[in-house]
Amino acid sequence: MRRSFISGSVIMLLFFGDFSFIGAQSIADIDGNVYRTVIIGNQVWMAENLRSTRYTDSTAIPLVTDGNVWAIPSTPGYCWYNNIETSNRKTCGALYNWYAVDSASNGGRNVCPAGWYLPADSLWTILHNFLANHGYGYRGTSANIAKSIASTSGWTEALAEGDIGFEQLSNNSSGFEAFPCGYRDFDGTFDAAGSFTGWWTQTEYDQGNAWSRVMIYSGSTLSRVENSKEVGYSVRCVKKD
Repeated sequence: MRRSFISGSVIMLLFFGDFSFIGAQSIADIDGNVYRTVIIGNQVWMAENLRSTRYTDSTAIPLVTDGNVWAIPSTPGYCWYNNIETSNRKTCGALYNWYAVDSASNGGRNVCPAGWYLPADSLWTILHNFLANHGYGYRGTSANIAKSIASTSGWTEALAEGDIGFEQLSNNSSGFEAFPCGYRDFDGTFDAAGSFTGWWTQTEYDQGNAWSRVMIYSGSTLSRVENSKEVGYSVRCVKKD
């Protein structure tokens, strides 16, 4: 069953609470794109979405612009939101279906830069729990940590305190900086730029679906959702231990 969801150079380290959060080394992918990184607890994450068009071994990731081709089951592919690279590449990166980023589905290739990898579902849980347990939830006591990782602009305005789209300048206290990049549905249509973002994990849910993490402008949570592997989501890479 298919499901989709919508309801290096060293830079200066900054310190906040119990951990340093902006820093580590900038990294480059096989295409030469350079990414900022963020330290959260014992993890080092990209502070930007992946925008690579090739795997680490230089093999090209199939670019799929045609919605009918995108809808073909089990076909690896990436795209730019609305098939427009110029306005989406830097801020939002590319959208990948799960078959393109899962090494068991793409011939054993790594979509992330060398020394980095697509995080398992459990690593997203570690990220979430660390932020929730160190005062990054809403008002410092909640497990609702979405505002702490959302960007300070670009989201649809929301009216409820604690929602990502409410008083956006208070967002991004963790430095993760998640923009509302939308997604590509399994039928090839694009949707929800400005109001929603989602990322793949490497963890399969069942034959047709995999675990993801998603956020919406009118919510305060980083939600764990199983989605169709044909959906186009963003990718955040994490550094190998």
